Order: sequence, then structure tokens, then C-alpha cells
Amino acid sequence: MLQFGIKNPQAKLEDLGIRNYRKAYWNESPEFLKEAAVIREQGVIANTGALSIKTGKFTGRSPKDRFIVKDAITENTVDWNDINMPFDTAAFDRLYDKITAYFAGREIFVRDAFACADENYRLGVRVVNEYPWSNMFVYNMFLRPSAEELQEFTPDWTVINAPGFMAIPEIDGTRQENFAIINFTRRCAIVGGTGYTGEIKKGIFAVLNFVLPTERNVLSMHCSANVGTEDDVAIFFGLSGTGKTTLSADPNRALIGDDEHGWSEEGVFNFEGGCYAKTIDLTEDKEPDIYRAIRHGAILENIVFHPNTRTPDYTDSSITQNTRVSYPIHHIDNALEKSAAGHPTNIFFLTCDAFGVLPPISRLSPEQAAYFFISGYTAKVAGTELGIDEPVPSFSAGFGAPFLPLHPGKYADMLSDKMQRHGVRVWLVNTGWANGPYGVGSRIKLKYTRAMISAALEGALDNVSYHTHSIFGIEQPTECPNVPSDILSPRASWKNDDAFYKQANKLATAFIDNFKKYEAGVSDAVKSAAPKLVDAIPA
Repeated sequence: MLQFGIKNPQAKLEDLGIRNYRKAYWNESPEFLKEAAVIREQGVIANTGALSIKTGKFTGRSPKDRFIVKDAITENTVDWNDINMPFDTAAFDRLYDKITAYFAGREIFVRDAFACADENYRLGVRVVNEYPWSNMFVYNMFLRPSAEELQEFTPDWTVINAPGFMAIPEIDGTRQENFAIINFTRRCAIVGGTGYTGEIKKGIFAVLNFVLPTERNVLSMHCSANVGTEDDVAIFFGLSGTGKTTLSADPNRALIGDDEHGWSEEGVFNFEGGCYAKTIDLTEDKEPDIYRAIRHGAILENIVFHPNTRTPDYTDSSITQNTRVSYPIHHIDNALEKSAAGHPTNIFFLTCDAFGVLPPISRLSPEQAAYFFISGYTAKVAGTELGIDEPVPSFSAGFGAPFLPLHPGKYADMLSDKMQRHGVRVWLVNTGWANGPYGVGSRIKLKYTRAMISAALEGALDNVSYHTHSIFGIEQPTECPNVPSDILSPRASWKNDDAFYKQANKLATAFIDNFKKYEAGVSDAVKSAAPKLVDAIPA
């Protein structure tokens, strides 16, 4: 039996323990899945042609409900903590049997896909979804096999995704009804009780973050990447809201990918076949590539329409601040078809510093790069959460701690080694505040940030003079083309030394306190890159 390029589909599902289902749809087209979602009243069509859906109770990841099975493979390798939480093997097996039994009498949607654009490191993934729009998301976000590849497709990993299946915590060993659990021995992940599609994509990302560094000597990275006409590759690390997707979508440079990449001995390659961008406050003027990508084939998540229309209101956060769109990478006009390029020449660490004490751009030494990479700093802005009335520092190791099964020092060591061997320049870019903190100063204009990044890429900052930040020790340029010089020095822009150093010491103390939990796994050289508190205002 051959169905949609798949030999013996029923047997393949039975091998997964999935039996007595009503009907299985294998590798259906986006058009079919879009129509299936509308027919089932699970989505509507926006005026752009995109499918608009609601993910239900969960509009983002639930990190406290993400587990890794603790067994012979993971016991002594995973960095167990409040992010990488252990799950019992027997409990997983029981829950796996329950979630697969849940599909009895139901329609299911199956997708075979790849992760990793470099075929030397490619991972075959089979995803079984309860909902058609979840399956369409997998089509958008993973690499799409050819018809010939589908005929002989053998998955390396399997993901079982059932938003309607609810765990019973006191019986199943979960924290609450929803869960996302990875099992490295069985090479599968199960996701239940949540419709948020990002759990599928991030589950496989976490798998690659374990497998590639430990088995293939490839650094896995939560970053975007693009490449210029001279084959100069740039990588952008950054947490949500720092500009990672926005700044990598450059009309003058080809996009390699916007979120997850590997760095091998051959160069940088994308893990994915699509983009998953935030849409809150999206405008065509600010982010034309993303705005124009929202058309037929795209999936809008948790957006609200303008009254009595099907026109998205991207300013409306009544459902969530985390409104999203997924689309295949070819929706971006200048996306690089092969999604792979050579070694990077520049790396940018993006941070939205609401304290206003980090320079808009600064140059890092290899040790400082490792320190800032492990720290993964940005700031929560006052007013975004109940009780926050001033900037709050936020740290996420490797700029993606929820997806890093290994100790952050492992990734930092690999990054430092590759940077030094390939002569990569590393820059810290503050897309946050200048002239004072949030509420006093002003957000650095996007056009200035783009100009600073362009200057770094073009070598225009190679021969200018630099000033060393008296607390963080990083080198800030004193001039930059097309950028007012008065914002390049945060101390000077504040025009109040007492207030500046009080705020800078406060942020430095947060860095130092946060880094204590990583000190046992890093070198003395990296630890020495920590900021230094000052008692008196420097001359």
C-alpha cells in the first residue's frame, strides 16, 4: 500500500502504538490542511489569505511543564535544574501509551520532515498531530522532503502532539494537565494538553542542542543568521524583543534563517525551513519582509481582527503579547535557498537594556563574549507585568536556556573555540534605552541600530577609537557613520554621573549574582570577564 508517497502507512502508525484511528492524512498540502482547519471551525481566513487560529489556553511555552526522561543516556550529561527537569522512564512509558490510545476513533495528521539544512547532520522527524493546523505548522517550520525522499523516509525521531489530551498529574507524574516530554532513549517527544505550536519546534531544537554538540561536534545556536554579497556571514543572538528576527531580515543580505542554527566545521546552517515571527505592533514600514510574508501558506496565531473585518489588528494584545506568525522561509524574498553558508565573520549579541547603561554597540573580547553568552541578558520593561515599576534584568543562558540540555559552559566553550579559530568579531548591541533608563531616556532608534550593525559588517568600526566601559570593561566606539556620537557613550548621554553609576552598579550586581550558578563549569578567564563594581565615579 502506498499513500502520499508513504509505504505501509498503517504499519508505520501501529509501530508507534497508534491503532484504531478513524483516518490518517499523510503529508497533505498546506491548501488541504488550511481547508481542513476551516471546515472543522478551528480557524478562519484573514484578508491576506493567511490562516488565523487560536491556540487555546496556552499562547506560549510552559517551561515548568517541560521534562526530559532521566535514564542511562541523560543521567550524567543533562544539566539538571529547574529548566531541565527529570521525568521517570516508567511514567513516560505509561503516558506514551495513554496519549497514543487517545487517537482511537479520531482523525490524525502525519507529517514527515527534516531538521538541519546541511545533509551531513540532517535529522528525520515524523510528527503525528491531532489538529490540521498543527500539521500545517510543521510543514511551514521544518524542512520539506521531496516526493522521492518521502518514499524512503525513515524517521530518526518522532513527535506525538495531542492538544486535546489532558494528563492527570497525580497519576501521570506531570505538574499539571499539559506537558512536553523528551525521551532520548526512545527518540521521541510527546506534547499534550497545549495547542501552542512552538512546543513542537522547540522540542526538536532541544534534541539538536543535545545531539549535535555531544555526538557531532556541532555548536547548536538560538540565533538568526544572514549572509552578504561577499559571503560574509553574520549571526544574531538575542532573547525575545531584542530584534533578532527584525535585524536579520536585511534587504541587502540573504537570510539563512531567523531562529535556530548549527555551526559545523564547514560553516553555518539553518535547522528549519520556516520562520516563526512575533506580530505584536507589526507594520509594513518597520518590518516589510515579515509583513509581506503573511499571505496564503502563513498561519497567524492568537491575533485579533479589526471589528467587522478579517483585517488583523497587530496592535491588539488582548489575547496575548505573544502573537505569532509562521510561514515557509521562501515567503521571504531574499531567503537563501540552501539555508547554509560559510563561517561567520561577525556575531552580534542583542540586548534590550532598559537600564540604559550598556552602549548601543561595543566590541567584546573572546572571554567577554563567553561571559555575555552564558549570561544571556536582556531586561523586562516597567509596566509589562503586574508589580514591575522599574526595569528588571532577565537572564537566559546561551540566549535560550529553556532549550539547552547541557551545561551552558559547554556551548560557551565551543563558541569561544570557533570564534578564535575563525577570527570572528563579536559585538554587543543594545537595542534598548539611551540618555537614561526606561521612563527617563528614549529607545534607541531602529535606524541607528541598523546603521551600527552595517558599520560593523562593513569594517567601518575597525579603525575608529574606542573607550573602555568603566564597569563592564567592554570597548565602545567613539564614532560611527550615520549615528549621533552623543548616544554612543551611555555615561555621557545621561548627563548625570551619580545616577548613571548607581544604575550601572545595580545592573552589574545582577550579572554577578546570576553568574554564580555557572562558575563551576567555566574557566577562570571567562569568570574574570565579569563586570567590576565601582565605589567612586571614575575621572
